[in-house]
Amino acid sequence: MVSRFALAATALLVAAPGMAEPLSGEAARRFVAGKLFAFNCFDGSRGSGRIYGDGSVIGSIQFNGSGPVRSVWLPAGTLHIKGEAVCATLKGMPFDPCFRVERTDDRSFRGSVSGMGFAYCDFSRRMNVAGMASRAHAAAQPTGTTTEAAAR
Repeated sequence: MVSRFALAATALLVAAPGMAEPLSGEAARRFVAGKLFAFNCFDGSRGSGRIYGDGSVIGSIQFNGSGPVRSVWLPAGTLHIKGEAVCATLKGMPFDPCFRVERTDDRSFRGSVSGMGFAYCDFSRRMNVAGMASRAHAAAQPTGTTTEAAAR
C-alpha cells in the first residue's frame, strides 16, 4: 500500500496530449516542492499530498477508490532526480520506479511510469488545508510511528 502511494507521489514530481509540457527532473522538483496536490490515478486510487524539496512526502491515499483513507509519511530522500526522471527509493522494492512529469497547466501535471504509458496519475494543485500546512524546514518532519509508512 505504501509503495502505491510512493508511486503516486513520485509521479507528483510528473493532461491532455498536445498540451503537455515535459519537465526535466529538476524543473519538476521546482514545480511541486512544498505545494499541496490532489491526485487521481489510472487504477482509481486517489488522495492528496505534499512533496518537500528534501524528497519527503506527507499525505493521504485511498487505494482503488474505495476503503479507508490512509495517512502516509515517506522520509527525506525517498524521491530523487535521476537524469530527466523523478524516481523513488522504497524499502522492500528491488528497483527504484521512475516517472515522466508532464505539466498540463499552471496548477496541474501528469506523472506516468517510464515505459508504461497506461500507468499514470493526474495531479492538481490545492490550497493549504488543516493538517497539511507547508513546513519551513525538513527538520520539522513528524517523528514516531503514527502512520503506516513510518511503521514499515
